[in-house]
Amino acid sequence: MALVKMVMPKMGESIMEGTIINWLKKEGDRIEQDEYILEVATDKVDTEVPATHSGILKQILVKEGEVVPVGQPIAIIETEGEGDQTTSGGAGEAQALNGSAKQAEEAAPQEVAVLEAQMTETIQLLDKPQDGRFYSPLVMSIAKTEGIDMDELARIPGTGKDGRVTKADILAYVEQKKKGALQQPAQTTAPATQKVSPAPEPVQLTEGITADFFAKVRPSQPIPVYEGDEIIEMDRMRKIIAQRMVESKHISPHVTSFVEADVTNLVYWRRKIKAEFQQKENDSITYMPMIVEAVVKALKDYPMMNVSVDGDKIIKHKDINIGIAVALPSGNLIVPVLKNADRYNIVGLAKAINDLARRARENKLKPDELTGGTYTISNVGSFGNVMGTPIIMQPQVGILAIGAIRKKPAVIETPTGDMIGIRHMVFLSHSYDHRVVDGALGGMFVRRVADYLENFNLERKLY
Repeated sequence: MALVKMVMPKMGESIMEGTIINWLKKEGDRIEQDEYILEVATDKVDTEVPATHSGILKQILVKEGEVVPVGQPIAIIETEGEGDQTTSGGAGEAQALNGSAKQAEEAAPQEVAVLEAQMTETIQLLDKPQDGRFYSPLVMSIAKTEGIDMDELARIPGTGKDGRVTKADILAYVEQKKKGALQQPAQTTAPATQKVSPAPEPVQLTEGITADFFAKVRPSQPIPVYEGDEIIEMDRMRKIIAQRMVESKHISPHVTSFVEADVTNLVYWRRKIKAEFQQKENDSITYMPMIVEAVVKALKDYPMMNVSVDGDKIIKHKDINIGIAVALPSGNLIVPVLKNADRYNIVGLAKAINDLARRARENKLKPDELTGGTYTISNVGSFGNVMGTPIIMQPQVGILAIGAIRKKPAVIETPTGDMIGIRHMVFLSHSYDHRVVDGALGGMFVRRVADYLENFNLERKLY
């Protein structure tokens, strides 16, 4: 038998940690390779994580609700093979941890048995902590070797994340103990009349977000709560959105330019082709594919809008990856990214956008589908709003809000003079980062988007 350490996998290019939501299997369960065994949440998406090996789920190393960095062991699987391995992802991707697997392969059978026995003893120790703290297998092994019981281990101050005892902490403790330099803390009891409240621990979310952030953004004066008022705790996603929005406003000086566009041709064209699209594609076509197409064309005309800011450097992107804001049933907002949007025709854009929006609402997006955006579109018109001032998705430099399309009387220029007619009008609101985008570029860009929408060919063929 062999023990394989399964670690937190990397679930996206910018995702460095995840929160354990739920273990789908319990210790002792038989699991199959690629079978989902736990659910993990990141600041991008919630996803299920499959087992890297078949075998017995010997030990769960992290509790539900814990935040785990990518690469940290989360479970130990007992397999049919030999050796001590660490795996982080797909099937068969195993590598030695500190050379232990290599040593196991080179060792005699008796030595392999000893190695497995030592690991089993460590696993048994991990079941015993009563103080609620997590102790890594390494710390537990050192404690056992040095004769430190759980009561004594609980008194060692930890400098690691959430007060955990690190290897350095326990080795320093052992060294001081050998020198006789340790002083046992005196037991104190608070007076019966005094109510002692322990200091609250930070609420760890993802990527370093803690309750400290919310303490900093509270008003200076307490908000009065009256009878009948309801206090609602933010869920994890709402806390992350709040953090991201405050960060964006802090990082980027926002400027917004507005343009009103006449999209009558676009409205009439969609009416003409939507039945054909529904029949052939078994799907609906909204205005968003045409809007994305116009934004893509404008980004090619003004490539300095398709950039990101990194300190004092501007990164000019080759790919055009459009983020599309989607409102979730919970009321929260998520922004899936359509990669290489310039490579799609109208039919392809419609199907891809519908697919992303549908899977976003069903919580079925992959982590990589929420990263890599270079420009974002938000359809505030879907809520009946005529315009908005959207907040930039960092590290992008621009975001476009599309208002509701409304019929309005407008002046129409004709060869024989001006006339009043009923037109379909929409407001485009373009927020941009004034660090690198000045009013001229920001204004010309949104005007160019409006031009593409206004000049939409009414005779355009769908296929």
